[in-house]
Amino acid sequence: MTFALLPDDVERVRVVVVGAGPMGRAWLHTIVADDAIELAGIADLAVHVAEDAAREIGLAGLPTGTDGVELARRTGAHAIVDVTVPAAHHPVTLAALRAGLPVLGEKPAAATVAEALSLAAAATLTGRLFMVSQSRRYNDHLYAARAAARRLGRAGILSVDFFKAPRFGGFRDEMASPLLLDMAIHQFDMARFLLDADPVSVLCDEYNPAWSWYAGDAAATAAFAFEGGARFVFAGSWCSPGAETSWNGAWRLSAEGGTVLWDGDDAPIVDAVSDGADRPVGEAAVTAAAGSGAPVSPAPGDGIAGSLREFTAALRTGVEPMGRVHENILSLAMVEAAMLSAREGRRVTIDEILEASLAAALDAERDLEVRDVMAGWGSVRDALSSRTG
Repeated sequence: MTFALLPDDVERVRVVVVGAGPMGRAWLHTIVADDAIELAGIADLAVHVAEDAAREIGLAGLPTGTDGVELARRTGAHAIVDVTVPAAHHPVTLAALRAGLPVLGEKPAAATVAEALSLAAAATLTGRLFMVSQSRRYNDHLYAARAAARRLGRAGILSVDFFKAPRFGGFRDEMASPLLLDMAIHQFDMARFLLDADPVSVLCDEYNPAWSWYAGDAAATAAFAFEGGARFVFAGSWCSPGAETSWNGAWRLSAEGGTVLWDGDDAPIVDAVSDGADRPVGEAAVTAAAGSGAPVSPAPGDGIAGSLREFTAALRTGVEPMGRVHENILSLAMVEAAMLSAREGRRVTIDEILEASLAAALDAERDLEVRDVMAGWGSVRDALSSRTG
């Protein structure tokens, strides 16, 4: 156990939600629906927005404020749920960790890998959990696909097609790299989960179809090399009307013993060379795929409800959650590596991103104790894999 646990006498985990925008409200509804959680307050720079969110969930009069840490202290909250914009993730999470509060944060961990490294060091320094909610990992069908893949042996090629045509309006329409920055991290993170391995390098091409309504590049292809030799290929567009894929994407894994197909919505299909039959992966088949005598464990819950449940379980048991910031940073590094590859037209290694980000983090860090933790890291990848800094 490398982070502080809740006291044994805590019956319900009291949390303050920071950020009361549309995503914050989705979290608020999820929190009030969980019997193990108690919503202690809502913080937002615009207090009237927090008050309106409280009324929306039927809790008019709930404590509100502009500062999450101050509100947590005032209400006796045990943890912070950070649903602010990415640019605010670093200051909000750092303040909470420094105040002794564990944090569950929306993806990405921070606006940059450099800021995420700072937060990993702060979590190590304070002994408090910082977990990132990669909500699309929390899907029973994804768990089943992963279990089926394990039965098929060594992975060769994992690919995902992601083709949607959302018209968001607002900031996404003006972003330089809307698909890679705002969406692809989900598929990149899911690839790490399915392969149970980490990325080594990427070659990426980013572009914008002529009919695109986005100012920046809304389409990309990226080919990643993974530890162990597997390849992961992402092909996607946010301006592809007609025959759209699931928001999870449409997946294919080619492995030594067969193929797994997953449309992102329904149960995966496995075609194993041992029987050659296409079939849905039900509980019995998943058990066989996992090579164990018991059914494969389902996801802790669906979407953000699953990450919330894993976060609170970790605070009670000390079991390492899969979204802990040290583990999650590599998913964000995949995004930055893909963007750099597209800009410079060359293959970029993940370690190049990690080491450059560490140098940037050390230069920018103003908390001397946090800086000392990062300065003590030899290899960033080793520091992240150790989970203890």
